[in-house]
Amino acid sequence: MAAAAMLVPVVSVTGPAVAGAESTAAAAPLTNLAHLDFLGDEVTPPEQEGHTTYDLAAQPSLGVLWTYADARDGGTFERVGGGEYDPVTDTWSQGAFNADDVSRAAIVYLRHWQQFDDTSSRDTAFDLLRGLTYMQTVSGPNTGNVVLWMQPDGTLNPSAEPVELPDPSDSGPSYWLARTVWALGEGYAAFQDADPAFAGFLQDRMNLSLDALDRQVLIRYGEYQTVDGLQRPAWLIADGADASAEAVYGLAAYVEATGDTRARAALQQFSEGIALMSAGDARTWPFGAIQPWALSRSVWHSWGDQMSGSLARSSAVLDDESLLDTAIRQNANLTPHLLAGSGPDHSWQPGPTNRSQIAYGVDATMQNLLAVSEESGEASFRDLAGFAGSWYFGNNPAGEPMYVPETGVTYDGVEFNGDINRNSGAESAIHGQLSMLALDATPAVALASQAAQQRSRVSWQLLEAEDGRLSNAATVVTPESAWTGEAEYSAGSYVELEPSGWVRNTVDLPVAGRYLLMPVFNRQEVPLTSVGTRSLIGRSPAGVVSHGGAGEQGVSAAPGYLDVGTSQLATAVAAGPNAVQTFYVGDGTTAQLDAVLVQPEVEWLVVSGGGHTRALLKSFAVLQRSATIAVPGEGNVLVSVYDNQGRLTARTWKSGDIVTVTLEPGGFTIAQR
Repeated sequence: MAAAAMLVPVVSVTGPAVAGAESTAAAAPLTNLAHLDFLGDEVTPPEQEGHTTYDLAAQPSLGVLWTYADARDGGTFERVGGGEYDPVTDTWSQGAFNADDVSRAAIVYLRHWQQFDDTSSRDTAFDLLRGLTYMQTVSGPNTGNVVLWMQPDGTLNPSAEPVELPDPSDSGPSYWLARTVWALGEGYAAFQDADPAFAGFLQDRMNLSLDALDRQVLIRYGEYQTVDGLQRPAWLIADGADASAEAVYGLAAYVEATGDTRARAALQQFSEGIALMSAGDARTWPFGAIQPWALSRSVWHSWGDQMSGSLARSSAVLDDESLLDTAIRQNANLTPHLLAGSGPDHSWQPGPTNRSQIAYGVDATMQNLLAVSEESGEASFRDLAGFAGSWYFGNNPAGEPMYVPETGVTYDGVEFNGDINRNSGAESAIHGQLSMLALDATPAVALASQAAQQRSRVSWQLLEAEDGRLSNAATVVTPESAWTGEAEYSAGSYVELEPSGWVRNTVDLPVAGRYLLMPVFNRQEVPLTSVGTRSLIGRSPAGVVSHGGAGEQGVSAAPGYLDVGTSQLATAVAAGPNAVQTFYVGDGTTAQLDAVLVQPEVEWLVVSGGGHTRALLKSFAVLQRSATIAVPGEGNVLVSVYDNQGRLTARTWKSGDIVTVTLEPGGFTIAQR
């Protein structure tokens, strides 16, 4: 209640706008299942050993979902499967339908049924859950696991091409098993009273899933694996905090509905493992994020980044505040940095290696914020959710809507250069609708998300080392693959620096002020200070960043790991073109420099639309700072100042188009009119 009340000023500078916006949202929901309905289909599978579902003899037809939808002329789409198509056999080298999408589509229809009391969505959810559970193996050594792919006639394809692990797809723990648990948990909770017999069947299948997780994953609970000197949990599904998070969402719903002690133990163990993947702080990569992959210290990606939201949900079910604290750390630090900087980029590994953006990442970001806000009571995270949701309506690299409310189409993605992929496959449609359901449930956030036209942005710039002018003992190295097995060089190359070597780049700074330099480099398995770099902009030096200190390789794919360092310029620098020089420091050990991120000490994004202007500012300073920005529009400006845990420290009103605001150390500030 407090969180909702605190968010109201986003849209209530002029009082009547609130009621009008909420009534409009009620009359015309953003949610539109038309395109997801189009992707849906029915199939009557042949008899297949080890596979059956609820009431199959009486109801032989199952609900499924096509994997892709390719755009065609006239705004139409063609449903297609995965891999190469063989018209003679009417099969795909992967399949037409997959458990990953069928499970998540079931969740959309379950939530739509409950949110809008829509019996058609209840029926579709029922059909999809029957289709999903048919893909679960119910006998033999793989009992409880799930086959990923199904052909158009309902024949399962356990070994798809190209190969995906595990192979066969029901031979081990997988993302699709985790998503099945998600759907089963929410499905049971929804059908518990509406259809107890079907809910009982879903409960049986949840128990099969728990059997599989217990014998394949949780049997390693309490064990750790060494990853470049760090101890990482060995009991995550497919070594993924991201995969495990999807299971946690389902387990949380199931435990809340049943109180089942076995499921509660699994929920606690997976949540603990996910929380152990948190790293960094307000100034140190990855800035409090929960990393997705246990076998890498370098990787973070927005797609599937549902870990913090799942921990917030789990914290409430388990009554464990420590899980919520971990979730808050990411959403108060990394998340405002991403939203102010470039948006929910596909992946940083650890530099910005793939800056495309997709709905799966956007939805995860927004759902995390809403979940953390709900469980913490802090309005700051709902305020941020409006910036995340605005991606769908134009706050993205293309500056165009990625969601079409009239048709329910969510486009498949947008590249950093603004090119839009106007296909609309299952994953995009699913996560677009999950986002719209969330926005329809929070009208103030939905209204805030309409402020989606970018007015100004000041944030990081990436300087590739190999693009600079090399001097003395500096050499460009281009490995056979940019991917190291656990990380990725951002442009495929790096620079080796030896004593006397240095690199000179040029950066065009948009504003004068204080900056940080964040080199991306290979942290080596040598003493901490035996190798490093020091940089400066113009004549303003930054501190030395050591490149040693990687621990024992352990199970990681390569010795050492790509990392991001942080160094602060000693003085402010002028706007405009500036030289950035990076010099070798060390005892002779060769440094490997990938790039340098030039990060303003205070970054910001200003967006407008729907009669409102909103500004998000994020601080990397260790002391309180102030910043002056333009927030154009009518009326006064409400300024809310939050610390690096998302807690409100000050709220004031300002007048005029140019406003000066305060930022807490490592915190963020939101100004809106």
